[in-house]
Amino acid sequence: MTRVLEGVKVVEFGTFITGPYAGLLLADLGADVVKVEQPGGGDPFRGYSGSHYSPNFHTYNARKRSLALNLKSAHAPAVFQRLAASADVLVENYRPGVLDKLGLGWEQAHRLNPRLIYCSISGFGSSGPYVDRPCYDTVAQALSGYLSQNLDAEQPRIVGPAVADTVSAIYAAYGILGALVERGRTGVGRRVEVAMLDSMVSFGSAAFAAFFAEGSVAGPTSRPRASQSYALRCGDGKLIALHLASVDKFFQALTIAIARPDLAQDPKYASVMARQKNYEALTVELQRAFLDKPMAAWMDILVAHDVPHAPVATLDEVYRDPQVVHNGIFTKLHHPTQGEVNVTQRPVLYDGSRASSDLPPPTLGEHNEQILREIGFAAAEVETMQREGVFQPPQPAAGKP
Repeated sequence: MTRVLEGVKVVEFGTFITGPYAGLLLADLGADVVKVEQPGGGDPFRGYSGSHYSPNFHTYNARKRSLALNLKSAHAPAVFQRLAASADVLVENYRPGVLDKLGLGWEQAHRLNPRLIYCSISGFGSSGPYVDRPCYDTVAQALSGYLSQNLDAEQPRIVGPAVADTVSAIYAAYGILGALVERGRTGVGRRVEVAMLDSMVSFGSAAFAAFFAEGSVAGPTSRPRASQSYALRCGDGKLIALHLASVDKFFQALTIAIARPDLAQDPKYASVMARQKNYEALTVELQRAFLDKPMAAWMDILVAHDVPHAPVATLDEVYRDPQVVHNGIFTKLHHPTQGEVNVTQRPVLYDGSRASSDLPPPTLGEHNEQILREIGFAAAEVETMQREGVFQPPQPAAGKP
């Protein structure tokens, strides 16, 4: 078991994806991550399947411990102060200013613990004309220009996974790791800020580089045209993907594989630039050829001719794929009350190992007493907190529903 962040303590005030996924990435590297949740419902992703232990929650919260804490209770400031004082990293993805109003902002935390690395993930940043707007994955994809490169303008429909959420979380973890390295030299923490909008603009930097240099505005076919990527229907109805890149040998090998060597001699396709210019016409030619055989036959042929390809696999096919099985990216964790949970492991190997922790996603408040005792509260104090509602949902103000 490889835990390169062993001994690093992280406090996560995170919901849905960006904050929790950043916390998970640190937990995957061996950090001890305490997830602070609102009593009652906890992270909203808990209840997405009608229970408090949904697959959505599993995805981003394995290898963590849960502390259910009513942030508006009288005891909350004392708990927060001890958490912040003992932590190396704090991660939060509330709207800008929310934790400041609760006395849990950067200034307060930094005074308590100058070594603390405080990471805030927001939609648009901590200031500016959009700072008070709500932001979710699709909003960031849309405003950043990313969605315009993945959307059929004639029949617009949002498809695919949460790219902006996960990319922002990866950048947050990247920023935290950099700050941890610097703190090793200086002994002082940093405030790390990541905006989903900025993350997606950075993620799409290649398209912006072309825009600045050439004035070209990328659309849905710009990247596959440049990379010579194709999704083709085989004779049995299954889809296969090709990525020929700007390498002539792959295109020439493909023309032999499909018994169409004449395409390599055709001026419309004889060079990379010609193939990019005539991408739609070449797609028609390739599609016609691939309808001649089932996908399994094409897989054998393409392997024999060293053409970069893969089936467009469904999730159940991915789970059974021999290379995926060999790599061991999936694992099973067992929770003492919730049973077995299948999760992915980190994609990074250290000295050939990817295993980091067998801690399953926690139930809400599962580690309340354990965590509070670790940060210095006596058993009697924990009992008092229990009686006085620190682990209970906040009550609505008098006269309000």
